[in-house]
Amino acid sequence: MSKRVLLIIGGGIAAYKSLELIRRLKERGLAVRVVMTEAAQRFVTTLAAGALVGEPVFTDLFDQAHEFDVGHIRLARECDLIIVAPATADLMAKRANGLANDLASAVLLATDKPVLMAPAMNPHMWSNAATRRNFATLQADGIRLIGPNAGEMAERGESGVGRMAEPEEIRDTAIAFLSDGPLKGKRALVTAGPTIEAIDPVRFLSNRSSGKQGYAIAAALAELGADVTLVSGPTNLAAPAGVTRVNVESARDMLEASEAALPLDVAVMVAAVADWRPTQEAQTKIKKDAAGIPAIALQENPDILATLSKPGKKRPKLVVGFAAETDHVEEHARAKIAKKGCDWIVANDVSGDVMGGAENAVILISKDKSEAWPRMAKEAVARKLAAEIAKSLGAKAPRK
Repeated sequence: MSKRVLLIIGGGIAAYKSLELIRRLKERGLAVRVVMTEAAQRFVTTLAAGALVGEPVFTDLFDQAHEFDVGHIRLARECDLIIVAPATADLMAKRANGLANDLASAVLLATDKPVLMAPAMNPHMWSNAATRRNFATLQADGIRLIGPNAGEMAERGESGVGRMAEPEEIRDTAIAFLSDGPLKGKRALVTAGPTIEAIDPVRFLSNRSSGKQGYAIAAALAELGADVTLVSGPTNLAAPAGVTRVNVESARDMLEASEAALPLDVAVMVAAVADWRPTQEAQTKIKKDAAGIPAIALQENPDILATLSKPGKKRPKLVVGFAAETDHVEEHARAKIAKKGCDWIVANDVSGDVMGGAENAVILISKDKSEAWPRMAKEAVARKLAAEIAKSLGAKAPRK
């Protein structure tokens, strides 16, 4: 039986992209129904959307032809996934605050199905404190969000973060979400990229991590059906399809975001976390002067891997750490397992071009064995590790 998607089209200029989204969803065999807000109908017609889905579009909470048998409840339940695209600031605010004064918001409040929102709005609206609060509430409620992306806006001369994710991105995220892969129903955390520790408003301590391996692992876990949260330090990479990305900067930020993702089935700690941070962060730029080079006192950062590995009710079933070493790779990795209390370590030699490169050669180490993998693309490393995780969690191993 085909998976069923209910698409809610909000009232923004990006609504025209939702027509293409309908086509992209249907070409992958998904059955699509459409709800349009009153504002959405100012941008695209119900006739166009209806022609693409092959049935009437739903628009009115008080439509006598459909509401005599509580039609909004049926719409909310007779689907496998609800997509809101574009998810306007208004629609996000209504759902975050439990409002239900039109068909779209009533469906969102009445559903017990997963919801995927693709925000789209002016950058100033996206960065407004009220929108940020609503965004955090939606995430806490378990709603998956994709985007918004950066780029030019409809308003002349405007650019920034606020563009709706492209139809192909939304489709791929929906398909990953609906996947019946071996990790379906499992919750995963992946940390990726560097962290940065401020010295003053313009300088910081960091490292050369590109985030490529962590992002590839997050994508591979999502492809197997896992519900993946990617906690990422600053990178230039796009979030993988089907993955919820949380952006952070410092090690303390990363620890807070990682703990907020609990409980989990698996945590894969790939990020190159800064070991130390300045004891004091200067509030103004440190200037050159006759006194010479300033001394910067350092203090230890929290140990994220060790913290998540501690025994307790919220400890993930499987905790995987990464060890980036330049010498005695396996020896140092085994010492790290003992010290941190994690289950596995993925050790790699970073003395060459691994950081920022396209390939990696790793050793998968547990407390009682180790397995060296040949050098391969980081995406291949990610898929192989995801398959090992699936087997460890008792899921059926994916086909090669």
